[in-house]
Amino acid sequence: MFLFAFTLPGPENPGSYLKPKVMNKMSLSSRIIIAIGSLAMCILFFVPAWSIYLIAPQYPEGLSMQIWLYKITGQVEIINGLNHYIGMKHIKAEMFPEFSFLVYILGFFVLFGLMIALSGNRKWLFIYLVLSVIGGMAAMADFYMWGYDYGHDLDPSAAIQVPGLSYQPPLIGHKKLLNFDSYSYPDAGGWVVVVVTGIFFLIWFIEWRKHKKQKPMISKQKITSVSAALVVAILLAGCNPKSEKINFGKDNCAECKMTIMDPKFGGEIVTRKGKVYKFDDVHCIATFLERRGVEMNDIHQTLFTDYNNNGEFIKVNDAEFVVSSQLKSPMGGNAAAFKNKEEAEKKSAEIEGSKRTNWATLYNILVK
Repeated sequence: MFLFAFTLPGPENPGSYLKPKVMNKMSLSSRIIIAIGSLAMCILFFVPAWSIYLIAPQYPEGLSMQIWLYKITGQVEIINGLNHYIGMKHIKAEMFPEFSFLVYILGFFVLFGLMIALSGNRKWLFIYLVLSVIGGMAAMADFYMWGYDYGHDLDPSAAIQVPGLSYQPPLIGHKKLLNFDSYSYPDAGGWVVVVVTGIFFLIWFIEWRKHKKQKPMISKQKITSVSAALVVAILLAGCNPKSEKINFGKDNCAECKMTIMDPKFGGEIVTRKGKVYKFDDVHCIATFLERRGVEMNDIHQTLFTDYNNNGEFIKVNDAEFVVSSQLKSPMGGNAAAFKNKEEAEKKSAEIEGSKRTNWATLYNILVK
């Protein structure tokens, strides 16, 4: 941190034989934060950087696709199946040549950040930030060009064709595509990059001001405040809204307002803010969703009561339904949810004329 130069006594330094001369380097606290931030970037090797979500009434919990530095995960095959009908290309990793070198670019930034922390060179930090901005702009431009080609270059023989309509996903934020709400924003890894780069900008500015005025601009209290704010943000981001047990005979349905009595039917909708809506019938859930009792993008999860396990819940994507007038559910939905196909098939075999289906199909039937 300091470089000492030995000087002889003279008019400008009387009575001093040893005097420390401070070099124009960053403070130890700044360098430690830069080292921690650089190492934190390694999380991108293990978590996705970007996410695309598609939400529609028939898919209340949405369909997701996560983009990593080197692969694509999520419900890609389901999305490909839907996109096939409107002529969009089949999404696969081979579409992204960037996967072959992005890990090396991240490695460069991690090592460069550690070098800055070791050297304390403020000019190197400035170069790092300039490269980060250029890299971020290049990544967004590349993503935009991919989205444009993906949404405009359609198969002319597709089953569904709307003249003049394209399906380019949003670069960032929200966009309506037919009956789907499409959302595009950074995932865990992307937010790490945003936060770390923001902290590095703040450190550079503080150090620049400090050396300009030749007095410290950062204190332990400020570092503690920033650290506390980051911890709070991480804790808030990790909060996971929970479902609630239905209190049969006391809780009321959020749609029809009737007291929920039958433990074999019904379900819940849990919002991202933790609010829980309880229902006594799948028909009430479908009606509630259709009239936008809660916005689709505010839903954390949709759950259905397991017909075979009173009071237990099944996630919407796992639920298999048996539909029959003989089931006689409270509000006429007459559909029972089961946790797998085997249990649904067994119940369907017991009821003559019954049908098995999933929630997407059942929803469209109930709201007609």
